[in-house]
Amino acid sequence: MAALAAATEPQASGGPRPPVCLLVLGMAGSGKTTFVQRLTGYLHSQGCPPYVINLDPAVHEVPFPANIDIRDTVKYKEVMKQYGLGPNGGIVTSLNLFATRFDQVMKFIEKAQNMSKYVLIDTPGQIEVFTWSASGTIITEALASSFPTIVIYVMDTSRSINPVTFMSNMLYACSILYKTKLPFIVVMNKTDIIDHSFAVEWMQDFEAFQDALNQETTYVSNLTRSMSLVLDEFYSSLRVVGVSAVLGTGLDELFVQVASATEEYEREYRPEYERLKKSLASAQSQQQKEQLERLRKDMGSIALDTGTATGSLPPVLDPSDLILTRGTLDEEDEEADSDTEDIDHRVTEESREEPAFQNFMQESMAQYWKRNNK
Repeated sequence: MAALAAATEPQASGGPRPPVCLLVLGMAGSGKTTFVQRLTGYLHSQGCPPYVINLDPAVHEVPFPANIDIRDTVKYKEVMKQYGLGPNGGIVTSLNLFATRFDQVMKFIEKAQNMSKYVLIDTPGQIEVFTWSASGTIITEALASSFPTIVIYVMDTSRSINPVTFMSNMLYACSILYKTKLPFIVVMNKTDIIDHSFAVEWMQDFEAFQDALNQETTYVSNLTRSMSLVLDEFYSSLRVVGVSAVLGTGLDELFVQVASATEEYEREYRPEYERLKKSLASAQSQQQKEQLERLRKDMGSIALDTGTATGSLPPVLDPSDLILTRGTLDEEDEEADSDTEDIDHRVTEESREEPAFQNFMQESMAQYWKRNNK
């Protein structure tokens, strides 16, 4: 509750706070869409309705009210048919097509920031389609450059009781963190089936994880044992929350972590994005200056060449002079060039056409009489 109240307070500058974008990622079957549904209902019950975006073009039915649905813009099956693609290729292409219009989505989010303090984005179940595709990068960076953006990785706790499977999930979470470079929260879903305390213990206590690995006899256990040492630093700064999307437990703790991640974004990530914006603007400005300088040099070389070739010609004008004088000749030059203004050209042409027509008629009559006399 306190975290939600803090999100609705205005900024110190007096303007409304920008909405916090929660980008929900997760493996197929992790309960990601059910989690977004529960999150939407929770925020509505707290009097803080979110702005919800569905980015899964292949989902048959969305169990929550979506403000923007990719299925309204891109027809997934039509994309598969027209481009001759399979399911994954159809999802990637649909996301690519939608990403070309994502600037309009950004405008809708900006308009809704006075009414919605949170933006929930549900992504496709094929997590690699969004995480490693160009369209996923475009959408993520577009959101992060304008709004506080937090990545929520939904993990199936019941399937992670095996230490090797748990390590696989953690490695994927680590790869997403370094790919997006954004504040990161791991949501261990399905705590109504099994409590997530064992996973938290494995992350905090290296010896406990090693004891669990000793029961594994496969060669993968040795790799997992080595990787657990590597991920120790990753665990130390990782936000972990246990949630049940079915029962709705753990959401209060989730928004405490969201508030903490939002502060981290404002403290560490926003200055970096502002620096990147300034460097990009500076690079574009420098490029424009170089192009103008190149144009001036080209115009100067043209003027030099024409001046040396013909010494009697007037100097070449600047581009601005050419624009100002285009199509406005001197009236005296027009009068000097026009020496036959007092002649009626229409009368002259008619006087020439009349004798030519008479000659033609005479020749025709002479040929006619010659043929008849034969």
